[in-house]
Amino acid sequence: MKVAYFDCFSGAAGDMFIGSLLDAGLSLNRLKQELSKLKLSGVELSASKGMKGALSGTKFNVEVNEGHVHRHLHHITEMIDQSELSDAVKARSKAIFEQVAKVEGGIHHKDPQAIHFHEVGALDSIVDIVGSVAALEPLGVERAYCSRIHVGTGFVKCQHGEIPVPAPATLALLKGLPVYSRGIEAELVTPTGAALLRNLCVSFGTMPPMKVDAVGYGLGTRDLEIPNMLRVVIGDTDTGEFDYDQVVLLETNIDDMSPELLSDASEAVFGAGALDVFVTPTVMKKGRAGFTLSVLTSREKLDECLKAVFVHTSTLGVRISEVNRRKLFRESISVDTRFGPVDVKVGRSPKEVMNIAPEYESCRRVAVERGVALKQVYDEATLAARKQVFGE
Repeated sequence: MKVAYFDCFSGAAGDMFIGSLLDAGLSLNRLKQELSKLKLSGVELSASKGMKGALSGTKFNVEVNEGHVHRHLHHITEMIDQSELSDAVKARSKAIFEQVAKVEGGIHHKDPQAIHFHEVGALDSIVDIVGSVAALEPLGVERAYCSRIHVGTGFVKCQHGEIPVPAPATLALLKGLPVYSRGIEAELVTPTGAALLRNLCVSFGTMPPMKVDAVGYGLGTRDLEIPNMLRVVIGDTDTGEFDYDQVVLLETNIDDMSPELLSDASEAVFGAGALDVFVTPTVMKKGRAGFTLSVLTSREKLDECLKAVFVHTSTLGVRISEVNRRKLFRESISVDTRFGPVDVKVGRSPKEVMNIAPEYESCRRVAVERGVALKQVYDEATLAARKQVFGE
């Protein structure tokens, strides 16, 4: 599988995103062909080689002959819907703008549909977002990953005056993702850059195993104390037909705690954001019977899960290791049953559907509401999902 890894050692912005892909081999003419489907007027696209510090890369430029225009969400979605872009590019581009509108609405206490897009509503930002979404396909990239994100610090001026860095919209879009700052006083991540990374990348952390085919550097505008650029690494993974990610495994052995309390501890760790929690009987030193508590979590939930383990168990220490996972590509669907709608997980490889599993909590809720056996709801949901997925 062809993948891209975005190394955000100096943050990310829309022009840097596209610049990195151009530097990695994307044809500027192909990008222009895709963006011409938006039927924008007064927009000129260009790219040039340049240097940031000792490193060379590509600067993507958008020249716009347009006055100061505020656009609402519906203006942008109409523009995308009326274009000749592929359905996949339309859907993903609109999802990004809808997320930005939701974030801005939350910050300004307004309905997302009533939000005036400022910087993100300008034609250059529209080009950056739609162009970034459309640019991955010509390069054959099927999945994108991202490093921890360097966000910068300080203050920046915008339409709302002087605001702290990261900007409120940027920080909201990065919620739940691993970020850091080395104290560089500059806005390293823009709202556009944050929205692109959030929506186009499936995992955030270390680089996935791959055979490197191409490397590209997208140049930012300013000169900083570090090279102001976004690096992309494109290559083939060794994951075969299955999905890949990295998680953190926490383990601790316990022999001085009542087994009755382990259930409560497991629920507490789940509540802290763990992906999975399981308990294994074990024999410890001096022949004592004990338990191994194992927790799988994402890197961004590590501290919360650690705290839950220390608060709700008697352990004094936890082993931590990173593990690679191979998994089916997953999607959630809702199916109609005679008892009501039920959520179902579908596991796929690129070639076929390999697993269908009704969500336990969804089935349980419906069973309680309708006063029927959980097994009946589960069986009905499985049958309905098979009909919807396979046409049986």
